[in-house]
Amino acid sequence: MPLTAKACDNAKPTAKPYKLADGGGLYLEIMPNGAKYWRCKYRFMGKEKRLAFGVYPEVGLGAARDKRETARKLLADGTDPAFAKKEQKRQNKLVAATTFEAVATEWAKHQADRWSDRHHDLIISRLKADIFPEIGHLPIAQIRPLDILLAIKKVEDRAAHEVARRLLQTCNQVFRYAIVHEKAERNPAADLKGALKPYKKTHYAALDIKKLPVFMSQLEHNEARLYPHTRLAMKMMVLTFVRTGELIGARWDEINWAEKQWEIPATRMKMKQPHIVPLSRQVLAILKELHDISTNAVYIFPSQIRSNKHMSNNTLLKALERMGYKGEATGHGFRALAMSTIKEKLGYRHEVVDRQLAHAQRNQVDAAYDRAQFLDERRKMMQKWADYIDSIANGGQVIAMRCKTKVA
Repeated sequence: MPLTAKACDNAKPTAKPYKLADGGGLYLEIMPNGAKYWRCKYRFMGKEKRLAFGVYPEVGLGAARDKRETARKLLADGTDPAFAKKEQKRQNKLVAATTFEAVATEWAKHQADRWSDRHHDLIISRLKADIFPEIGHLPIAQIRPLDILLAIKKVEDRAAHEVARRLLQTCNQVFRYAIVHEKAERNPAADLKGALKPYKKTHYAALDIKKLPVFMSQLEHNEARLYPHTRLAMKMMVLTFVRTGELIGARWDEINWAEKQWEIPATRMKMKQPHIVPLSRQVLAILKELHDISTNAVYIFPSQIRSNKHMSNNTLLKALERMGYKGEATGHGFRALAMSTIKEKLGYRHEVVDRQLAHAQRNQVDAAYDRAQFLDERRKMMQKWADYIDSIANGGQVIAMRCKTKVA
């Protein structure tokens, strides 16, 4: 007699397993611990075999019967249902290993030696935010240009044009990796050339030099009531004009107190080249103050939320907003401010400032120079820059301070 849902519900465990038959080989096995398993007996090539259809009530009576009928059809076609089930699992695993998300993650791991940790995290975070939710689950070989376009358009629609452009570049690279590793036959992202709206890329907002005295005074008196590490990070950013990621990820073991310099390893630099930042008296004072209040043995600017992480870029952006400079200044903008001011008001040559900014070398000859090129001159320049910042912060005026070095 066929089973009913009520009979399945009311089946109670006993000391030994027992079965409730439904017909056609299907039965519900009740275990001593109360668990109820669907099984199905069948014969293939003269041997009795058994299939597992899941646990009741997660798999209901109707669903179990559907599975039985599917197995019977396979038997009628001369296929062993157990083999078909194993093959389906294998195919599912293969598909899971070749989804866009799986291949993109594999590609990013493959690039790890060429990227800084910060760049790797940025790429992955952008994919997780905007691409994986849209096409991450799809087998990469089945993705169409329209699938990618719809995902990218959502980014573009929120006016994040540069992010949209970079995400399309990333998708291109993932598909090229997939083709080389025989996980896809074509690159649908390549068909989207010209699909995004044209836009004019703008520079990072940089504080006007005329507003720097007030800005430094606000920092000095902590008018925005910033967290001590945040306020000192902002001061150090102005004085060293390193990239934001290089600043917030600064480690205590990078500080060479004896040589009075900050030695940033290649792994943390955008250009993958080690970089030296000569430390002025003012920066050394900031570092000593931070060292006195620090409870983190690794990061100079630790996260307030997670002790094993460093400060986030958003912390500095929010600080600028609290100080009243939202849209008017960015962390990166202080690099542009330093570049123009040091050349125009302190009179240093472009190549000296450029090397301190750790820009990409323009040719092979430049690239061959040691990281310490112009180091003596850069030491003097960084001290003059710090003195200049002090002078305008204390006097409230932008003044010209010419060094003896001739402008190239």
